[in-house]
Amino acid sequence: MRWASQHLIRYLGAPNPRYSPIATTTPGEMERTIRRGDVLLVEGSSKFSTAIKYLTQSTWSHAALYIGKWTVDGVPETPALIEADLEKGVVAIPLSAYADMHTRICRPVGLAEDDVDSLIGYATSRVGNQYDTRNIIDLLRYLLPTPPVPVRWRRKLLMLGSGEPTRAICSTLIAQAFQFIRYPILPIMGTRPQPFRGGVPCNACVEEFLQIRHHSLFAPRDFDLSPYFQVVKPVSFSDFHHRNLVWDG
Repeated sequence: MRWASQHLIRYLGAPNPRYSPIATTTPGEMERTIRRGDVLLVEGSSKFSTAIKYLTQSTWSHAALYIGKWTVDGVPETPALIEADLEKGVVAIPLSAYADMHTRICRPVGLAEDDVDSLIGYATSRVGNQYDTRNIIDLLRYLLPTPPVPVRWRRKLLMLGSGEPTRAICSTLIAQAFQFIRYPILPIMGTRPQPFRGGVPCNACVEEFLQIRHHSLFAPRDFDLSPYFQVVKPVSFSDFHHRNLVWDG
């Protein structure tokens, strides 16, 4: 079973020959713009990425957390990301690893520096964690990139099986890190009676509150959809004017 799982992982991780990477920013612009605590969404080019994008109905198949300068592969002071990989587990990789990919920066709004430190501390403490990929049922769901199932059931396919590989390939790690500092992503909204308002009895008053959504239910696109994250595009418009562009023909 382990042998079959490893071969299936390598097959799913192979690049999709029909995918053409489109980098929408330069590595220099990305490094100048991204900040510690930002979530970097990646479109992805593998067969596995195709399945994730289809099941979640999104452009994004992967999410990583930017942690600033870090030692990666023995090289200190490397701009780095923490990500959960199906085969390698939780690892630190250089920001440049996604230089040729279509990416998007999602920035949590209003985080204090100590919150960012706690967020990154949680993520980096998980580096080296491995996941049980022997349950081949968890992996077979991605073998057919576009299963013919209704839209409302597609995300539920991510929860099929034991859940261990799902934790490694979805946005669970990052969701857990933000929930650790009690920062919302896409919480469930609830209401409850509020007997008093301003010290005065109120029979019709209700109080709104947030409920934490289970971390295993998050997908990369949720950081894009969340009202608590700002989409940041690393392009300087200070000297931009469309009339200055050079066109071919």
